[in-house]
Amino acid sequence: MSFSRHDWIAQLDAAFASCNIVWLQGVRRVGKTMLCSQLPDAEVLDCERPSHRAAVGDPEAFLRSRAGKTVVLDEIHRLDNPSEILKLAADYHPDLRILATGSSTLGASALFRDTLAGRKRDVWLLPMVAADVAAAGEKGWDRRMLHGGLPGFFLAARPNPREYTDWLDAYWSKDILALFRLERRAAFLQFCELLMANSGGIFDATRYATACKISRPTIANYLAILEATFLVRVVRPYAARRQAEIVAAPRVYAFDCGFACWARGIEALRLDDRGNLWEHLVLDEIGAALQPGNVHYWRDKAGHEVDFVLPERNGDVTAIECKWRGEQADLGNLRIFRRAYPKGRNLVVASDAEVPFVRNLGGADVEFLSLSGLRTMLVGHAPSAG
Repeated sequence: MSFSRHDWIAQLDAAFASCNIVWLQGVRRVGKTMLCSQLPDAEVLDCERPSHRAAVGDPEAFLRSRAGKTVVLDEIHRLDNPSEILKLAADYHPDLRILATGSSTLGASALFRDTLAGRKRDVWLLPMVAADVAAAGEKGWDRRMLHGGLPGFFLAARPNPREYTDWLDAYWSKDILALFRLERRAAFLQFCELLMANSGGIFDATRYATACKISRPTIANYLAILEATFLVRVVRPYAARRQAEIVAAPRVYAFDCGFACWARGIEALRLDDRGNLWEHLVLDEIGAALQPGNVHYWRDKAGHEVDFVLPERNGDVTAIECKWRGEQADLGNLRIFRRAYPKGRNLVVASDAEVPFVRNLGGADVEFLSLSGLRTMLVGHAPSAG
């Protein structure tokens, strides 16, 4: 069973409108190949197949023969020199559109980035967002939270713990070892599992170094690798009033809440599980819209916190609270945040806000939105670079 990912196809079309080379990024099994197969009138070459690699053996002849077409080079990292064909297409074949996919580690490679700097557009494909869940015919959120958003995992009859373990093993053997010189497999994978089990928590390097029996610098290196290869999302604190606010400790989220459930041993969702998992879905929706955007969280030293904040170029700050149920939401932290940062939109993303509504909070409007409503609102949003 498959489903159409219309929003992502539209996002690819928008990227092609400004550049003829698009790099589709994302973790393994996130659905890159499925999405490529849904592009209308595209020729799809699987670079894992010897016959397809042979077809691009002479890059210049291959590019000339595809003038004016759309070509997908799936698993492009299997080519001997994947950046060469993309550079040639960008420089000499502007009428040919190429969509390239490959290992997330290739996107993290400095050589790949530098060779194609200014010549490509990146689209980051995330696990299934609200539009994908709806296209798959699912009306609630429990399956998406428990199974996760990798299409094969989501569509399975029930979560299979072995599948998550196998996925991590493949990530280590096929992604990490392909680019990074790491030797301590057990420590690295233990760190991955601990991060997933504590997904959404404030990162404490010393705690992880002690648990994994490695140094703090090694932990910092591991975290940078995980962020570069999309296995985690690092959300850093937002602060301008430094004496009163947390300024250094980031929150770290697993790339997919299904893996967080697996690492926590959750087999059936309880009410208490849903709040944290809902944050993951909101963060995915933000990432899908802003690619990936300048997303932070806010916390003061008294423990008041706003889940996500989006700084604007004009000085405003959009504040986003994630609430499984919006009707009884406590907005006290949002009120405290607005005393320090009075300018900006106030959003509450809730599972029971399919019909949006507005409440007044101390003279300021608070908008209650669904996940899909958040996506619609964020399209065209322009956060500051950072």
